[in-house]
Amino acid sequence: MTPRSWEHWVEHYERQGMTVLAPAFPGFEVEVEALRENPQVIADLGVPETVDHLAGVIGALDRPPIIIGHSFGGTLTQLLLARGLGAAGVAIDSAPPEGVRVTPLSQARSLFPALKNPANRHRAVAFTAEEFHYAFANTLSAEDSRAAWERYAIGAPGRWIWDYGLIANFRPGHQETWLDFSADRAPLLFIAGEKDHIMPPAVNRANAKHWERSPALTEYVQLPGRDHWTCAAPGWEAVADRALTWALEHANRSEPAPA
Repeated sequence: MTPRSWEHWVEHYERQGMTVLAPAFPGFEVEVEALRENPQVIADLGVPETVDHLAGVIGALDRPPIIIGHSFGGTLTQLLLARGLGAAGVAIDSAPPEGVRVTPLSQARSLFPALKNPANRHRAVAFTAEEFHYAFANTLSAEDSRAAWERYAIGAPGRWIWDYGLIANFRPGHQETWLDFSADRAPLLFIAGEKDHIMPPAVNRANAKHWERSPALTEYVQLPGRDHWTCAAPGWEAVADRALTWALEHANRSEPAPA
């Protein structure tokens, strides 16, 4: 996805008086259609430069923000918090960082389009409309899922799935999604969706449990009936409000922080 996928959240939070930033990944500053035309930009992107880029955006602010990330953005949220950034974090339907070894059957099926061919490791891998419906928007009608796919979906860096997801737990040494689960960081909330196929609740529960070594506050909540497209599926406002209310209540700050 691109910042376009947050368009409703930006407006929703701004109406509540928040200052909202939705920074693109490096090279993703163009529109969805342009990235579909030139997917090599996606294929070439790595995690370290992405985290550094987002850390630079955060470092330029006058106070620590609330950091909210969805899917692999949940992994990035954790990596940023572990660096000591942010006043609070919310990881929604988070992809797992290195060390979380839980792979439910629905997740394996969802990721199969990327994993079925080792050459995809060096490509931008996109879902078909049907694959998107299963992996992302399985609680929507086929028609509504296709509309979401047409407006928002782009390919994903294949090596993010191969190197940082599939292989990270089997290579010697730390990989690029490794983080210190004992780090004292800002409070973190995991939000999981009961019906999520690609990042099921079991993955998010296991991820949250890994943070038990940290003295920082970590909480987990599972929302009934929600799929991976929870940030835009009907009822998304309740998800947005749940995330923001928790973050504002628990944020480490001396003054109100922007979202």
